[in-house]
Formats: sequence, C-alpha cells, structure tokens
Amino acid sequence: MRVLMIGGAGNISTAITRQLLARGDEVSLFKRTAVVPEWMRGVRVITGDRTDRTRFGQALAGEGPFDVVIDMICYEPEDAACDVEVFRAKTKQFIFCSTVDVYSKTSAAYPIREDSPFGAVPSFEYAYSKVLCERLLWEAHERGDFALTVLRPAATYSESRSPGVHSFGGGTYHLDRLRHGKPFILHGDGMSVWVATHSDDASVPFTNAAGNPVAYGQAYNVTGDEWMTQNRMWRIIARVLGAPEPDFVYIPTDLLGRLAPREAKWCVENFRYNNIFDNSKVKRDLDFRYQISFAEGARRSIEHLTAQGMIESWEKYPFYDRIVEAWRRQAAALVDQAGEKGHEA
Repeated sequence: MRVLMIGGAGNISTAITRQLLARGDEVSLFKRTAVVPEWMRGVRVITGDRTDRTRFGQALAGEGPFDVVIDMICYEPEDAACDVEVFRAKTKQFIFCSTVDVYSKTSAAYPIREDSPFGAVPSFEYAYSKVLCERLLWEAHERGDFALTVLRPAATYSESRSPGVHSFGGGTYHLDRLRHGKPFILHGDGMSVWVATHSDDASVPFTNAAGNPVAYGQAYNVTGDEWMTQNRMWRIIARVLGAPEPDFVYIPTDLLGRLAPREAKWCVENFRYNNIFDNSKVKRDLDFRYQISFAEGARRSIEHLTAQGMIESWEKYPFYDRIVEAWRRQAAALVDQAGEKGHEA
C-alpha cells in the first residue's frame, strides 16, 4: 500500500512510520528536511514547508496517487482547504490527526464519546482551528473527494518528550524542579483529571486505520485509560525521578492566568478541566490497547531525557519562583488579616 504522511518524524508520527514500514507499506514523508535516522532509510522524502501552501501543492503535483494520506501537522483551516485541493484526486483515504480538545470543556457527561458536541472556543486557537479543519474535511468526505478518518489524541508523550504537561505547558524544567525539591505550582487544587498516552500506543490506531474500510467516515478518541488527578500524575513522576514528596503550591487558575498570561494560557483554556474520554470505539475498530502504563512510560521518558541531557535547569526560569514567593506572601497576609477581623468580630 502506498502511504504519504505529512510530517512523519514527530511525537506520534515517528512511531507510525516505524509501524507502516514494519508491515511492508511503501511510505513517503513530506517534511522540512531530507535528514532521517538510519532506520528510516526505506522511506521516500519529499521536502517542503507545510505552511507554504502554494509550494506545498507544487511539490506534490507530480506525486501519487496514494492509497492513504495521513496529515499529522494540519493546524489551520487553510491547511485543510489546501489538503482537499491537493489530494481529492490523489488518494482513496485521508487520515486527519485532530485532537480531543475539539470537545466542550464543560461536558454534560463523562467519559466523552466521539459523538459528544464540539465546544472549542476562539480564544483557544489550537482547538478552535482543529474544529474548523474537521468541518472542511468532513465536507470533502460528504462530497466524495476521499474517505475521511479522524483520530483525536489527548496528551501524548514519547521518550524525547516529558510525560507530564504542567500548568505552564511543555518543556522539561519542571522535572528539574521536582528533582531538586523546589516548590511546584499546580492550578486549582490539583484535582482536575488528566490522561496521557505513550506514542507507541497512540500510533497504533493510525496505522491500523490506514487502508481499513471500517475506519472510512469515522472519528476516534485515542487517549490514555488511566484517569489521574494532577496531584497523582506529578507524584508518579516524582517517584520515577527519585525526588522527594512534591512541595505543591496551589494557585487558582484564573489568577495564574493573570500572573503568567503567556505561560498559563493553555492551563486556563484546557488543563483546568477534566479530561476523561471513552476509548471503546477505537478499541473495537482499530485494536487500540493502552499497554504502557503511565509509570512505565514516565520511566522510559525520564531515563532518555536524563541520558541525553535534555532536562533543563529550573534556574533558567526565575519568573516561576517570583510567582511562588508573591503568592505565599500575599496568602499569608490574607490569612493574618482575616484572623484579625475574625477576632474583632
């Protein structure tokens, strides 16, 4: 089977590429550079910039047809419109990597199923853009341009990416804070629920959907099965690190967003809410199995990040401790003031 992947060397797509090659597919990747690891030498690489939409179409004009096209890096509706234009006469099936963030963050029921309503708001640009992309691609599917399959992963990590997404987003310096016993900020009271999936597990449904008629016209959640509070998740990571019991600093999410508007933006829009999803459909149709526990995945990731010197020093981010100190100082003053007023009453 001839498969083209837009991307192919990223967090999830690296594992997909490996699996496609292992089952004997003819794989082409569209990526920025022709540089690939030794194990990927069997792929054909088409170089280009995904965001340069005119040249994207030109670079692929003489390619194909493909049995399957998988787009892992379509983030804007203009990208989706470009995909429709380029691939409607070049592929039987189009697989789109969307996100569970398209769903409403205040779901009426949990776990969230694939038929749950969309609710991404414009202020959460990433999620809202994915909604617009899906709409364009579903319209193409309904017209018969190609058979569409949509996969919606939640937080996904790999050996080269931190297993935890902290209140200030990605990066690795938060691991160093845990390792050194430094105060560790959690939004709210640390009780919002999170899921995370190792890329080796998350990639399997993409591979199994490719060329599979069962997946035509279907959308699937692809998420972790361990429903963890933020408190529990970070305690697991601390244990893997051999770190002391975390010194959690709980700050209301709205206030955190005002204290660090750039760093806490995703926290305000996403991390504060419960992320609990139903995986039964992807298990039934695409043989998804949550096989790598969070503790095991965290161990693999942290061992690799440590060996490669990829964990940043906490000292490079002084804004963090300024927030901690200000919060603790003002909280103590508020307690003192409230206590005095209480005695007066």
